[in-house]
Amino acid sequence: MLKRVNDTAISFTLNGAAVAVEAVPGERLSEALRERLGARDVKIGCNAGDCGACSVLVDGAPVCACLMTVQQAAGARVETAAGLCAADPHAIALAERFQDHGAAQCGFCTPGMVVAATALLRETPAPDGDEIEAALAGVLCRCTGYRAILDAVAAVPAALDGPGGVGDAIRRLDGAEKLTGAERFGDDVAAPGTLALRVIRCPHPRAAFSFGDLETWRAGRDGIEAVLTAADIEGENRFGVIPQFVDQPVFAEGVARFRGEAVAAVVGAPEVVADLAPEAFPVTWEPLDAVTDVAPAKAEGAPLLHADRGGNVMCEGFVTCGDARGALGRADVVAEGAFETGFVEHAYLEPEAGMAEVVDGRVVIHACTQAPVMDRDSTALVLGRPREDVRIVPTGCGGGFGSKLDLSIQPILALGALKTGRPVRLALTRTESMQSTTKRHPAAIRARIGATADGRLCGMDFEGDFNTGAYASWGPTVANRVPVHASGPYRVADYTARARGVHTNCPPAGAFRGFGVPQSAIAQEVLFDDLAAALGIDPLDFRHLNALEDGVPTVCGQVFGQGVGIRACLDALRPAWERERAAADAFNAAQGDGPLRRGVGIASGWYGCGNTSLPNPSTIRAGLGADGTITLHQGAMDIGQGANTVIAQIFAEALGVTAGALRLVGPDTDATPDAGKTSASRQTFVSGNAARLCGEALRAELLRCVNAAPDAALTVEGGAIRFSDAQGAYTVDLAAMPASAEGYVLEAEATYDPPTKPLDANGQGVPYAQFGYAAQIATVEVDTALGTTRPVGFVAAHDVGRAINPMLVKGQIEGGIAQGLGMALMEEYVPGRTENLHDYLIPTIGDMPPVESLIVEVPDAHGPYGAKGLGEHVLIPTAPAILNAIRHACGARMTRVPVTPSRLAAALRGRGDD
Repeated sequence: MLKRVNDTAISFTLNGAAVAVEAVPGERLSEALRERLGARDVKIGCNAGDCGACSVLVDGAPVCACLMTVQQAAGARVETAAGLCAADPHAIALAERFQDHGAAQCGFCTPGMVVAATALLRETPAPDGDEIEAALAGVLCRCTGYRAILDAVAAVPAALDGPGGVGDAIRRLDGAEKLTGAERFGDDVAAPGTLALRVIRCPHPRAAFSFGDLETWRAGRDGIEAVLTAADIEGENRFGVIPQFVDQPVFAEGVARFRGEAVAAVVGAPEVVADLAPEAFPVTWEPLDAVTDVAPAKAEGAPLLHADRGGNVMCEGFVTCGDARGALGRADVVAEGAFETGFVEHAYLEPEAGMAEVVDGRVVIHACTQAPVMDRDSTALVLGRPREDVRIVPTGCGGGFGSKLDLSIQPILALGALKTGRPVRLALTRTESMQSTTKRHPAAIRARIGATADGRLCGMDFEGDFNTGAYASWGPTVANRVPVHASGPYRVADYTARARGVHTNCPPAGAFRGFGVPQSAIAQEVLFDDLAAALGIDPLDFRHLNALEDGVPTVCGQVFGQGVGIRACLDALRPAWERERAAADAFNAAQGDGPLRRGVGIASGWYGCGNTSLPNPSTIRAGLGADGTITLHQGAMDIGQGANTVIAQIFAEALGVTAGALRLVGPDTDATPDAGKTSASRQTFVSGNAARLCGEALRAELLRCVNAAPDAALTVEGGAIRFSDAQGAYTVDLAAMPASAEGYVLEAEATYDPPTKPLDANGQGVPYAQFGYAAQIATVEVDTALGTTRPVGFVAAHDVGRAINPMLVKGQIEGGIAQGLGMALMEEYVPGRTENLHDYLIPTIGDMPPVESLIVEVPDAHGPYGAKGLGEHVLIPTAPAILNAIRHACGARMTRVPVTPSRLAAALRGRGDD
């Protein structure tokens, strides 16, 4: 496939059309396609051939465009996802099946998947599972868990159902553009030639630094327009998410506290900035002593990262009820252990990217985010401007999982645009993204749990230190949420739990799907298996015996009169539990003395939806045009989980129409009210309730117009709004109504804030209005000779209250399990060592086994139509279920994740904990 380098323009065929580009020697094909030829459907996730998002077909063969030069494509036939979906029958049919199966969530990897799958289907129209896995092995997906993609390529019949109300499995309303690559992500907005920005970052865990003559340096380099430092910040050089812990500078001043921290930025012509070596920037570094682990950070005399936080302890969360020490003293059996987890990288396929410009004196920022209003307010604080001077227009978000809640590129882009007066763009490299953005907190946990001889829990004591890195981010939320959840969804009358956030010279640890609860669940669920084994009780029976029920207080003293669904989840698992345990016994018997052993583990989880004991409102607005168009303004960010569709379904149900009848206006701080951040499993619950109330309010206005009965049927036809009830039919005379400036003749807006109460000094109160519940079974195969663990399958029972869209529920379950699998078996971020996607491993399509999803519906009194949040608790039970399965398979009691082959082999040699 190698082509001779030409001295003239490079010519080839792109999606059937002849093109020519004048490219510099060695220019990546991906760069030329995106920036010279406008093929922004080719996505850049790593520029190293690791992720496959940039896959294209060259003379019919799939290649990573980031690894191929333009010169190598001379004379070739190049096809991208957009071209294939427009003209290739395999791709056209594949795009339909992807939508039918919900196989595109955030959509960033989807063009690469479509390209790779089309190449396969051209050669093998009816591939089997192994052939599909082999063909798609080079394309990573962080959202879906791959199973829906496999089904779509294999043409498995989809389970779509219903017109688009609550409970209907319908396609994503925003799905079509994801397949063709037309959805615009953070780096797809800026025009070619836009000024580019390069961030200068600290190469040490802790270092003092000083600048040379920056203006002389800038003036001496053609194409450099500006240099940005903390001196350019007219507002406050700090940002954060918790008001009392706003402590992270946009640019460090004098001392950098972690490797990858920004100290300056350079703005210039894109070709000049691309060639700029950070080593050429005039900054002098003086490495300082650093603390990178919790124990040395807490030690007496350790350097303080923040002078007002003694012992480097950021904050502490605490919950207690009853007498934990006394209960443990009278327990018949006590299980205890020390557990350790490491940093986990979010590894969304889209690195942080965006563009900023000044429009009529206001700063307009287009960027990927999970929290547009928070971005606006925090950026305004940095700029020293009123928030009305800042507009956030979110782009498509190629995955987030918590990390894109924090500011990253937004204030730097804004400063660049203001200083130059021109549009500025920035896309972090994969290494930059991994160095500088938040991670899942490493945890060091010690726990003791007791039980009586009849299997009842009798006391629990939990203590955890969480490495929150150099800055607070969402560390206070983790520290306060963990003690509320560390009991699991069980009745523990005598309980004490403490969790501390401790600063180190590591990247900030922040929000990541579960906010510390997956770490605490590992300790609690492994110890539950210890107790069950000591008492001779089946692990599922032990959990069922101790599960919370309606009317039984949680460890915070909160009593739910209804909606506690954990026993229903365990009941749903029982047939699979018995089947899988028997199958594992049979497999092991057939293996004899061979090295392969199968095991089946179980674990449960729960998760409080929304903020912990804090206000948590969402607002939704809708308008009806004179032509009958119903427009839904909803500002909840859809990062792949399906908020655009689910919130529309809820609103449509309340109004009395189908979701397909709506015109959607997505997040934009100028056009949509604040629907809060996309995190903590809150959007279906909180924004969904606001959508329900908004739909009901608009319906009430319409009913008043014609004096129809409350249960009158509504139809939208030919631009007319009609009702019919037992008394007759009515048409709303829209033309006679005055229209607003936006063209609406009727409008409605509604806000919902969950009812919670503050926790007292002992952690007693009402932290959440609802919890979601889950229980999972993991089956694994352990090679005792090699120390490897291969997941064979999962059965997952999740109580969602009411499944607004069952297809999207299934997608969330599968995607969450994939991330839990990675946490359990392979993922560990080590600063300075695993800063790319070939050193940091995430599950591939070949790692993810089948998942049987069991949707449990125990309605919640506060949820919209009974619905509960789902996004977080999909992965909480996964890692402990895998650890318990490993123990069942080979006897190794693992207490540190990830369970790498070397760690498991060492444990097997010693038959001890690891």
